Amino acid sequence: MKTIAQITYIPLYTDHPKEIVQDLIEFVAQHDVEVDVNYLSTSVKGETDVVFDLIREIYEEMTLEDEKFRLHVELLSPVDEE
Repeated sequence: MKTIAQITYIPLYTDHPKEIVQDLIEFVAQHDVEVDVNYLSTSVKGETDVVFDLIREIYEEMTLEDEKFRLHVELLSPVDEE
């Protein structure tokens, strides 16, 4: 089974939001998930543990960098893939 998460990261109080979002997309791409970048969000698909760990890592990384942000995560029901 694979989990799909749609992630929207919104940097707050910054003059360079596109750069921050691009850095985050590159961070996500380093993980063992399929990545689909859209205009307003990024979808990731992978093993459930990997997806949930990634969401936690995004939150922790942005917190450590002292960024102010909104992080929206939508989880779709698991899909069977063989």
